Amino acid sequence: MAAAIAAEAAAQAAPASEASGPAVIGEVRVPVPPGDPELFEPASLERPAAAPAAATLDLLEDVHLEVKIELGRAQMYIEDVLRLGAGSVVELDKLAGDPVDIYVNDRLIARGEVLVLNDNFCVRINGIESPIPELARG
Repeated sequence: MAAAIAAEAAAQAAPASEASGPAVIGEVRVPVPPGDPELFEPASLERPAAAPAAATLDLLEDVHLEVKIELGRAQMYIEDVLRLGAGSVVELDKLAGDPVDIYVNDRLIARGEVLVLNDNFCVRINGIESPIPELARG
């Protein structure tokens, strides 16, 4: 029965001169018409038009970033770290009044000065280090 159906399909198929090659179904060869390359358009290599900057930044409003303020650094031996306790003093490589470094996601973005406002420490930004390359692209 299957052989009869396959033979009937072969009889109804396009003539062999129009086919690019036979496809095998069971033991019966059925001609397959060639594809039409004009039906497919190649993908564009051009970049799509950029969305306005305001619309792009709106998408980022609720993204969390880690902000760190670095007062200074110190290098210590393990033995000195093990001796640290309540009341210990660690000397930093910066003097009081020196600018502090401001990092966003571990990238230095600005420098500022430490202030006290309503009994809380805060930092006034004195200067931006360099533009963020990802935002400077247009």
